[in-house]
Amino acid sequence: MPSSVISRLIYDGDKETLRVVYVSGMVYDYKKVPLEVYQSMMAAFSKGTFLNRYIKGNFEFEKVE
Repeated sequence: MPSSVISRLIYDGDKETLRVVYVSGMVYDYKKVPLEVYQSMMAAFSKGTFLNRYIKGNFEFEKVE
């Protein structure tokens, strides 16, 4: 999963939470993300573009300290 923005993606299907670890070291949890959305993101050519287009602004999130 090479990305210039995202270092790692972790999906918790039980909680429907998508954890995004950015290259900068910042970590955010996006809430109530359906499995299908996560699967589409993993299949996307650009994870960063997918994140900006379909995740940000569409799902609640919190910064993980």
